[in-house]
Amino acid sequence: MFETLKKLIRSPSTQPLPAVPAGQRVYAVGDIHGRRDLFDALVAGIEADDAERGWAETTIVLLGDLVDRGPDSAGVVAAARRLGRTHQLRILCGNHEEMFLRSFADREVFRQFLRHGGRETILSYPLDIAAWNTASLAEAQAMMRAAVPQRDLDFIRGFEDWIELGDYLFVHAGIAPGVPLEQQQQSDLRWMREPFLSHTSDHGHVVVHGHTIAKAPEFRANRIGIDTGAYITGRLTALALEGEKRWLIAAQETPSGISCDINPA
Repeated sequence: MFETLKKLIRSPSTQPLPAVPAGQRVYAVGDIHGRRDLFDALVAGIEADDAERGWAETTIVLLGDLVDRGPDSAGVVAAARRLGRTHQLRILCGNHEEMFLRSFADREVFRQFLRHGGRETILSYPLDIAAWNTASLAEAQAMMRAAVPQRDLDFIRGFEDWIELGDYLFVHAGIAPGVPLEQQQQSDLRWMREPFLSHTSDHGHVVVHGHTIAKAPEFRANRIGIDTGAYITGRLTALALEGEKRWLIAAQETPSGISCDINPA
């Protein structure tokens, strides 16, 4: 009887909410995909929001896929490098960074890279466009090798596969359900969709991820997806976390320019 009464009076609201460690504030940014304009606006919005909320140990996490598809991947990489000089910045390696790095040595990966937004990435670096347009696959690969500076490759090679902060786990794509974190495959962390997206059980953390585009951020009990398709929709989203609080900051392309809005999650 007493056990039955305990079950009846136990409320879900008494369960602790996921949180980042005390004194910390986190801003997680979804897939940028070469949209330097949106990235610059979102960083400005994050900085303003961070200053207004008072001191905290603030970390900005970029969830990967900085490059490809949008018009200025080179500019995004350069802006991220500069951001890391003035802020605590951590960056995850997405599947597009993986393809980019592998395409320098593997001709077939280079071919696939071009089909998935890599052409835009390469053309964001200084090169002869007329020569590019008439180049063979081998010549185009050689042009890419000559155009992309080693400092960019070294920077991207330093990106992480996962980041754990309090009750949150940050990955680019997802995780294999039921697999311990230390046993996760790199390919799943960078490429996973199913069965991760439809999995409803607890992962041990709330997984914050990009990779899969949605019209709006997706909040589930076990995951939060914040890829709002910046290169298609003109909307780049960040999830902000402090203690148990969550809120959203979004840079949005409008007919009159780019606006930055802050909303509760």
